[in-house]
Amino acid sequence: MFASVRNRARKAALALAAVAALTCAMTATPGATAAPAARKQGPASVVLDNAVTEIRPLQQKGIKVVLSVLGNHQGAGFANFPSQQAASAFAKQLSDAVARYGLDGIDFDDEYAEYGNNGTGQPNSSSFVHLVTALRANMPGKIISLYNIGPAASRLSYGGVNVSSKFDYAWNPYYGSWQVPGIALPKSKLSPAAVEIGGTSRNTIASLARRTVSEGYGVYLTYNLDGSDRSADVSAFTKELYGSAAVYTP
Repeated sequence: MFASVRNRARKAALALAAVAALTCAMTATPGATAAPAARKQGPASVVLDNAVTEIRPLQQKGIKVVLSVLGNHQGAGFANFPSQQAASAFAKQLSDAVARYGLDGIDFDDEYAEYGNNGTGQPNSSSFVHLVTALRANMPGKIISLYNIGPAASRLSYGGVNVSSKFDYAWNPYYGSWQVPGIALPKSKLSPAAVEIGGTSRNTIASLARRTVSEGYGVYLTYNLDGSDRSADVSAFTKELYGSAAVYTP
């Protein structure tokens, strides 16, 4: 995932990149009281292990790099921690990963958890609130962002505490569409537009960018930007957001 932030001094077309390399996975003991653990996953974990060559060059261009955390089909997720202590322990794992790899924050994407698998609990009201509260306390100067999807995204308040203000950004998770995230953040921090590079037509990319500007939103979300020359797709939104085309530099 990449996001373009309109209200910044622009050095690159994109302001923020998310590496989907960490999952909320089961511990060795399944069941409703099992404490989830953060685990690296798949080819994207290579990015973390090679941060000097894969992450630092982006940061040197002014692009913030966050770690996107998802479910792992095992029943463990952000919305069903069995206790506040378990949520805080997971938050510590996340903030430790940010520090270890020199990242700029965490992005939450509550997909693929499959709550209830392996005897795990269903989503509860307190879990995500405890997690976000602890994570923000651990890394006050870092980014916390949210894909507006899954049980966690609809459970932002518990016990008189609302964690909406602890997020820096929130995104529409449905590519090729316009949907304002249901979180109390200013327009400058929201991306109602979401597009898939190579999957959303350039006409739609441009139309959603124009709407982003005309309705005063500050963020524009893109997905699946690979290493090939995608300047035509990127230009479809940069022309609308910034008034200039994107240039591909290998």
